[in-house]
Amino acid sequence: MNKGNHSFVNEFILLGLTDNPKMQLPLFALFLLVYVITVIGNAGMILLICTDPQLHNPMYFFLGNLSFIDLCYSTVTSPKMLADFFNNSKRISYVACALQLYLFTFFADVECALLAVMAYDRYVAICNPLLYTVIMSRKVCKRLMAVAYIIGTVDSIAYTCATFHLSFCSSNVINHFFCDMPPLFELSCSDTYVSETVLFVFDGYVEAGSLGIILVSYIYILITIMRMRSTEELPSEKSRKNLKTSGYSCVA
Repeated sequence: MNKGNHSFVNEFILLGLTDNPKMQLPLFALFLLVYVITVIGNAGMILLICTDPQLHNPMYFFLGNLSFIDLCYSTVTSPKMLADFFNNSKRISYVACALQLYLFTFFADVECALLAVMAYDRYVAICNPLLYTVIMSRKVCKRLMAVAYIIGTVDSIAYTCATFHLSFCSSNVINHFFCDMPPLFELSCSDTYVSETVLFVFDGYVEAGSLGIILVSYIYILITIMRMRSTEELPSEKSRKNLKTSGYSCVA
C-alpha cells in the first residue's frame, strides 16, 4: 500500500467472514440462528423482568439492563454481517462505519462496567445482607447504571475520535466483517502511535478497573462463605439464594 497516496474516503468495503461461495449459506444460517436465539433470549428476559413484580429488585434490575445491552451489542454488527453474505458490494459509508465503531465500543464498555456493578451487588448481598436494601437502594442502582453508561460514552468517543481523525489511503477495503479499529489502522496513511496509545490507556482503564472490582468482590464472597463453613453457621434461606445467584452472576 502506498502510504503517500492520500485521498478522501467516503465509504468502505467490508470483506466479510469468507469469500468462499460454498461457505456463504452455511455461515449465514449459523450466525442467523445465533442472532435469533440472542434476540429471543434477551427480549424474553427483559419482558419477564418487567412484567413480574417479584423480580423488581437490584439483581434483576441489573440483569435486565445486561440483557438490553447484550441485545444492542449483537444488533450493532449482526444484521449488516448477515446482509453482506448476499451482497456483492458490501459497502458501508464513512459515517455509518464511524457510528458502528462508536456503538460497538459503547455497548462493549457498558457491558464490561455493568458486570463489575453486578459483582459488587452480589458482594453486598452476601457480605452485608442486613444492609443490602439500604446500600443497594433503587436510587443507588440507577446511579450505578448511569456511571456505566457514562464510562461507555466517554470511552467510545475517545475510540471513535482516535480512529477517524486519521487520514486514510486510497484503499478502502476493510479486512473484517465490521468497522473495527485494527483493520482501520491498517488503512491509515497517518502515524497511528498516538491513537493506539490513547486506545490502550482507555481500554486498560475500563477493563482493568472492571476486572479488579469483579475479582475483589468474589474474593470477599469466597472469604465470607469459608467463614460460614468454618464456624458451622447455617446460612439463611435468603443467604443461600444470594449464594446461588452469585454463582450465576460469576458465570455471566
